[in-house]
Amino acid sequence: MVSEFMLQQTQVVTVLDYYRRWLERFPTVRTLADAPLEDVLRLWEGLGYYARARNLHRAAQVIRDGHGGEFPRDLAAIAALPGVGRYTAGAIYSFSYDLPAPIVDANVARVIARLIHLRIPIDTAPGQRALWAAAEEFLPPENARLYNSALMELGAIVCRVRAPQCLICPVLSYCAAAPHDPELLPIKKARKATIPLTEDCAWTVHAGRLLLQQGVGSRWKGLWKLPPLTDAAIAANSEPMMHLTYPFTHYQVTLRVYAEDPPLVPGSNQAWCPLDGLEAVAMAAPHRRAVRQLTQARF
Repeated sequence: MVSEFMLQQTQVVTVLDYYRRWLERFPTVRTLADAPLEDVLRLWEGLGYYARARNLHRAAQVIRDGHGGEFPRDLAAIAALPGVGRYTAGAIYSFSYDLPAPIVDANVARVIARLIHLRIPIDTAPGQRALWAAAEEFLPPENARLYNSALMELGAIVCRVRAPQCLICPVLSYCAAAPHDPELLPIKKARKATIPLTEDCAWTVHAGRLLLQQGVGSRWKGLWKLPPLTDAAIAANSEPMMHLTYPFTHYQVTLRVYAEDPPLVPGSNQAWCPLDGLEAVAMAAPHRRAVRQLTQARF
């Protein structure tokens, strides 16, 4: 479950170190379930898509409280855990217990779309239904772990996005796209254009402490960051102390940080944090980068 959550929209090479550190800190479901959310978010910091960490934490608590601390062996019970979709449930079920359940990740979707010569976008509801129907049909009744692993490897190594190795493909004779141009599949909807976005924040230091604000929205809920600034709050002709850019979905965000005087009273969800204790705070990764640059420049 841990590996599947971490690998959602994240490459293996990025996940490896996080995975090792995670299992050292949370070796069992109960240790994760009993841990404060702050510790969970701090260990996840930098992986992005923090809802995965919050869902993983809640899933461990559901297993602790609803399943006696034992991971369920029923596919429906696995699928009911927070943050577990159809693919993740099937992956856990087949890889952990070697029981038959279909999976459709990016590699498998590409293989199936080419095998059945699917001519509709795979990132639409009809496309997803066609992929999962085919995955169900192809699934053998035994050796699900080996089959699903082989299907994923086939997509990663042979049935690649570019220059698929059709001549050495072990299922070439079954591929409906082979007489055509397999590289044109799968079809996807047109990508959204990248939108520039500016995020202005305050750098407020007083008595060796930095003012931070805890996120409450779905994006960075529970993580600390520099307090946001409105255009009206930025002094005329004021220049940012620093800026950096980072991607977020289809946005390219420019984070600008301005020096601000301390408020009389911290605002909602705000708190003073000692500058020498910032590394222990669970912080949104771009804001961590900004804080590190500014503290290094300051000291």
